[in-house]
Amino acid sequence: MAFQLSACADTLFTALPFVERAHKIAAAGYAVEFWGWHDRDIAALAAAPEVRISTMIGNVVYRDGGCMVHPDGVDAWIAGVHDCLPVAQQLDVRQLILISGSLDDAGHGNHLIASHPATRWVTAYKALCQVAEIAERHDLVYNLEPLNIKRDHPGYSIPYCEDAARLLEQVGSPRIRILLDIYHTQIQEGNVIETIRNHADLIGYVHVADVPGRHEPGTGEIDYRRVAAALHEIGYTGAVGLEAYPADTDEKAMAAFGDIFG
Repeated sequence: MAFQLSACADTLFTALPFVERAHKIAAAGYAVEFWGWHDRDIAALAAAPEVRISTMIGNVVYRDGGCMVHPDGVDAWIAGVHDCLPVAQQLDVRQLILISGSLDDAGHGNHLIASHPATRWVTAYKALCQVAEIAERHDLVYNLEPLNIKRDHPGYSIPYCEDAARLLEQVGSPRIRILLDIYHTQIQEGNVIETIRNHADLIGYVHVADVPGRHEPGTGEIDYRRVAAALHEIGYTGAVGLEAYPADTDEKAMAAFGDIFG
């Protein structure tokens, strides 16, 4: 079975206005994903039936300090989830990205993290249970994304896939999944193929970019043909998104991505 391919309008065609980027990606045959919706022409996207939106960040990236890992940050974190619901409905987006806490302009975690592990994980569990209820009411799926803290996102609270998996197993909702970002996984922990196999039942979305450089597959050290094969082996047929900065042209980056995952 084929994957559902998408490409990120925040890393491709960045010299163009946002809506034009989306049209370029759609014209190449991919669904469109993006990070944030503030200060963007959402109405223009909604009015373009040829542009299919695959996913976007669905919580508190714009609410500084909000998080699911400290009792003082949960209210803002949940408020961020609610903020995004009208936008998701307007764009008919059924899958959303969930980050565990807010990021600053440099991508660094700027949210609270409870010092005691028990407080941290119980708080996260309760917060995710709230999101599961929201997802059920609105017929949505949220994909919690681990981000590497070694290079790109120091201060972020969920850097390991294992942490996300253990939380999601306890929440027990099919509407809360893992966004497995191969780039972040390779940098933070390696063992990409083993991670795919170990968490086969929890993966709801996949992002790809190569290491080093965060360019398209085939430009670095990750064997992306083996990654694609591993996803096929576990029966994954969901979304695979190109979230990479092109090493050459945007068109070549999308073609290389499509050659491996198409």
